[in-house]
Amino acid sequence: MNIAILGFGTVGKGVYEIVKKANGQTRNLSVSHILIRKNKERVLPEMTDNIEEILNDKNTDVVVEAIGGIEPAHEYILSALEHGKHVITANKAVIAVYLKEFTDAAEQNNVKFYFEASVGGGIPWIQGLEKALRIDRVNSIQGIFNGTSNFILDQMSRRGGSFVDVLKEAQKLGYAEADPSADIDGIDVANKLCISCDIAYNIDIKNRKALPIFGIRNITAKDVEYFAKKGLSVKLIGRTHQKGNKFDYVVEPSLFVNHSLEANTPDNYNLISLNGDTIGKLDFFGQGAGMLPTANAVIQDILDIQEEKEHLKREFNKKLEYCPQLTKGDYLVRSKADIADLFKDFAPTYEGKYLAVHSIPVGEMHKIMRQVLKVDSSAFMVSLPNGEAVA
Repeated sequence: MNIAILGFGTVGKGVYEIVKKANGQTRNLSVSHILIRKNKERVLPEMTDNIEEILNDKNTDVVVEAIGGIEPAHEYILSALEHGKHVITANKAVIAVYLKEFTDAAEQNNVKFYFEASVGGGIPWIQGLEKALRIDRVNSIQGIFNGTSNFILDQMSRRGGSFVDVLKEAQKLGYAEADPSADIDGIDVANKLCISCDIAYNIDIKNRKALPIFGIRNITAKDVEYFAKKGLSVKLIGRTHQKGNKFDYVVEPSLFVNHSLEANTPDNYNLISLNGDTIGKLDFFGQGAGMLPTANAVIQDILDIQEEKEHLKREFNKKLEYCPQLTKGDYLVRSKADIADLFKDFAPTYEGKYLAVHSIPVGEMHKIMRQVLKVDSSAFMVSLPNGEAVA
C-alpha cells in the first residue's frame, strides 16, 4: 500500500519513520510522496511541492494529511477523497468543522476517511467510543483531552512554579507551541470534544461558537496551592452530557479529589472517559500527543484500511438541541472586582478570597464569567467536584 504524506512536521515525520522501520504488518507499506512547501529544499527523494502530482498518481492508495489547520488541509482532504484515495488525518481543527462533509465525500467515492489520531493521540479513543456505541447509548463524556495544559497544571502542582515559568518549560520541551493559545485557552480541547460529541450522539455540531470555554491562562501558583490544601487538584476538562433530545458541552478548569484518576494523570498524559448504558464508566489513558504515539494511531488506521476493517458508520444527521442549561455545577471564582451581585441568584458565599457559586447552570456560569472578565481580565473560575447534576 502506497502512502502520500502531506506535510513533514511532527506527525508526518513520525509516520515516515514508522513506515521506514518496516516492523510487523508495516512491511507492506511504503511512502510514495511527501508534500512540502514551495521553495523548501527536497532532502528526500519522495518529496514534492506539487499536490496534483499526488492526486493524479494512480499508484498512491492513501493520503495522510499532516499539514494542520483549516486551509489548505480542508481543500486537500476533499480533493484526495474525490480522486478515490483513502484519507487519514490527525487534524482535529479541520475535522471539528468538516467531519460530516469528509464522511459524505468518502462514502460517495467509495473510500475511507479515518481520524483515530485526532483525539487522544496514541490512545485508541475514537475506536473505543465506536465500539461502545455498537451496543450502548453513550450519555456522557469527560476528559483531560490536552497534554500541554495537563503538563502545565501537573508541574505547577508538583513544584509550585508560576504559570508563566512552567509554560516556558513546556515550550522548551516541545509540548507547547510558540503561540500556546489553542492549548491554554481550551480551543484544542473544544475541537476534540466536538468530534467526540458528533460521533457519540450522531450529530453535526454547527454552533461551535456557542461552546462555553474557559482556559487556564489566568491560573496562579497561589490558586494551585490553595486547592492542594483542600486535597484537590485542578485539570482542564472537556465534558458533555446527553439526555433525551438535548445535549450540552463545556471546556473549563475543574477540581478533583486527590485520589481520583483525573488528579493522578501526570505530565502530558490524557485521560478520557465515557459512560454507556451497559458498559458503565470506561476510561482511556495514555500519551495524548507526541510524534510517535500520534503517528502510531495514524498507521493503525492505514492498517485497518489495508485489512478492510470497517469502522462505525455515522450519518451525523440526528437532531439534538444544544441546551446550555442542561447541567448545573458549583464553582469557585477569584476576582479583584466585586462580583457577588452578578451571582446573587446562586447563593454566593465567600471562601477566603474566592466566591463560591452554587447550583448554577453551566451555560449561565460561563455567560456571567464573560461579564466578569470585562471588569477583571485576570479573573479565574474552577468547577467543584461532584457539583454537577443533570437538570
